[in-house]
Amino acid sequence: MSLLDYVKAFNGILWNDFLMYALLGLGLFYTVYLGFPQIKHLALAFKYAFGPIFKKKEEKQDNNINSFQALATAVAAQVGTGNIGGVATAIAMGGMGAIFWMWLSALLGMSTIFSEAVLAQMYRKIKDGEVVGGPAYYIHHGLRSKILACFFSVCLICALSLVGNMVQANSITIGITSICNISPYIVGLLIAAMVAFVIVGGQKRITKIAEFVVPFMALIYIIGSIIILFMFSDQIGNVISSIFTDAFSLKSVAGGAAGTVMRNAIRYGVARGLFSNEAGMGSTPHAHALANVKDPSIQGFVGMAGVFVDTMLICTSTALVIMVTGAYKDGSLQSVAITQEAFRIAFGESGLTFLAISLFFFAFTTIMGWYIFGEMNVKYLFGPGGIKYYRLLVIICIFVGSIFTANLVWELADTFNGLVVIPNLIALIILAPKVKRTYKNFLKRRHAENI
Repeated sequence: MSLLDYVKAFNGILWNDFLMYALLGLGLFYTVYLGFPQIKHLALAFKYAFGPIFKKKEEKQDNNINSFQALATAVAAQVGTGNIGGVATAIAMGGMGAIFWMWLSALLGMSTIFSEAVLAQMYRKIKDGEVVGGPAYYIHHGLRSKILACFFSVCLICALSLVGNMVQANSITIGITSICNISPYIVGLLIAAMVAFVIVGGQKRITKIAEFVVPFMALIYIIGSIIILFMFSDQIGNVISSIFTDAFSLKSVAGGAAGTVMRNAIRYGVARGLFSNEAGMGSTPHAHALANVKDPSIQGFVGMAGVFVDTMLICTSTALVIMVTGAYKDGSLQSVAITQEAFRIAFGESGLTFLAISLFFFAFTTIMGWYIFGEMNVKYLFGPGGIKYYRLLVIICIFVGSIFTANLVWELADTFNGLVVIPNLIALIILAPKVKRTYKNFLKRRHAENI
């Protein structure tokens, strides 16, 4: 066996046999432990998430990041190629029923991300005039384990900021070169230059750009999807019926044991849902730590809204488009190519251009979000002095990722992602009583103090 084979085998055990069930179980635990906050207080989540948009400009504090800007940064990281290619893979491998289990994983994940955002707020710090936070800080100061916090930081920097951003840059390059006759080297240089311009401005510039770009890109993609649903409206009823039927089907696949249709739907639906909204994975708490809010629970509700936008709106848009157009039936297509075929069926060649543009924005904003998450961990490990070297390394990785594909690198990204989750899970379990106490105190104070 080659090194690639060993890494693939390890990832299969790490994700399919352990982390997928651990993350789902954690979501179920927090849902029950906190009393179903994502159901009881969904309206409150949207109020806190999107309320800052409608505040008068003079009411905003220019020196602070509001909850919507933090949400936009979190969603920028969440909404990436997984919303286009990952959903397609779930349907191709798990059938239509996978979408039901994707929804369920998102519902449970909303309570998990609530706890992450609350802890990120509770343990955030101000260093050199900037806010820093995230799992490394609540692992260090909450669990009092610097070793585990350092392990988390190193794995996250490798998983997201370096190797992960190579994947996103490669996806942008593939999307652009598929519609334009342009060298990957030129595309790589352009992406690297754009990223350099954004990240040199620091956290404030990234959050400002995310605040503008994320709502725009999400809205345009959802509108495009809605148009396709109107075009194929006669198929919607059958698709919705199949989603629920296949989710609990006891049929077999290709002569396999009874119930394999349902088993595959659960496996791929849950996996893609978790990977897309990143609940429990320790990434988005970095963004939620940035917000200036009156109570940590407020940002917890904002985090819940982020999962809803990512999975229930954007991932569902992709899924329905793929299913109503029948693009998933072409067995020769995989991942993003399935979604491309769906948009091509609906809009012709212009559909490919639309999707390529969407893919660019999704991947580019993910790069920005992952950069800022990595920067916080670089500050935790090395202080401000490490930032200039970190920025240079990120730009190099983005260019390299644009011009070549190495399967081993992508598998290693999955490995580091898995290793990042473990210390975060430990912290979320041990610190659960603090999350509940903060949440209950907030509910008691909310009406009395008008927050």
